[in-house]
Amino acid sequence: MNTTVEVPRGLAGVVVTETQLGDVRGREGFYHYRQYSAVELAASRGFEDVWHLMFRGTLPADAAERAAFAAEIAPLRRLPAEVREALPALARATALAGPLAGLRTALSLLGACAGFRPVYDLGPERRAADALAACAAVPTLLTALHRLGQGLEPVEPREDLPYAANYLYMLTGEEPDPVRARAVEQYLISTIDHGFNASTFTARVIASTGADIAACLTGAIGALSGPLHGGAPSRALDTLDAIGTAERIDPWIRERVLAGDRIMGFGHPVYRTEDPRSRMLRDIARGFGGPLVDFAVEVERQVESILAELKPGRELHTNVEFYAGVVMELCGLPREMFTPTFCAARVVGWSANILEQAADSKIIRPAARYTGPTPPQPVPSLG
Repeated sequence: MNTTVEVPRGLAGVVVTETQLGDVRGREGFYHYRQYSAVELAASRGFEDVWHLMFRGTLPADAAERAAFAAEIAPLRRLPAEVREALPALARATALAGPLAGLRTALSLLGACAGFRPVYDLGPERRAADALAACAAVPTLLTALHRLGQGLEPVEPREDLPYAANYLYMLTGEEPDPVRARAVEQYLISTIDHGFNASTFTARVIASTGADIAACLTGAIGALSGPLHGGAPSRALDTLDAIGTAERIDPWIRERVLAGDRIMGFGHPVYRTEDPRSRMLRDIARGFGGPLVDFAVEVERQVESILAELKPGRELHTNVEFYAGVVMELCGLPREMFTPTFCAARVVGWSANILEQAADSKIIRPAARYTGPTPPQPVPSLG
């Protein structure tokens, strides 16, 4: 009996499961983590608070609960000796590919050293403990791999700094300016989760097999590394560099649009209105001010005008990557660390999804429609 169901290409709009973690309402330009607006959380809360929300279902009720959670995760930032010792060779081996490629191997090694076991064989408390350990270690792994790749020694994490400030500290070796640390924290909060995107779905598919936390996260990182998913913040800045000056915006954009090229940083597969993350990051960028921000705002204005003229009826606005690149540039992050920084936030969302999926032992096993030569045909003999 044939039980297959035809669905849109790329599973667009297909509901594959239920989740209590959040959703994206693309036509409204709104997304949320559990019952709260993600943008409001980014404006009013710290990263650890939202991490607590995603993992434990509630925001910290008071300062004591917030401090207790921060104290629980801060020691987990330190890496096992076996992992630290392997990082120099790993950084050399992935020098051309970058920290995200190195992270895939480093995270697998961390999981093995820490004794991560298949989520299928674990109870909820141990699954959550493994997920906390993995999430806390990712910024340490990323910054260490980056610094080693630059010929610098890794910087040990500090337990007294919040998540975002500690990330910047490990990246640069200097305690960050509070304004920049807060800007990066707001970016990190805004990218913790975003519906069933490619990497989140990948993590849940692997979790549905019962694999360990590190295996699930490694698959998600692989999906994120694709330029159509997490690789756009630096590419959006490359677009600004290529345009160069305000008088070149119109001819440069028109040429690309008429050639059918994609303008990096514009358009989103879900939103049919302005991306709320972009709106928030634009405001953060304007708070810094300066020539880069002014130029980005003018590029946005002209691109939207040109797209409205050449592609009437389509709502095409900046997405999160456009102003994310601007904010990270203003905060001193090197461009090769833009997507890894995205990963340092999204690992919390992936892990929350993995934990939710692990509670359901049903394996995700879709079907494909075969379109090759009609079988069965006789196997030809040699000669």
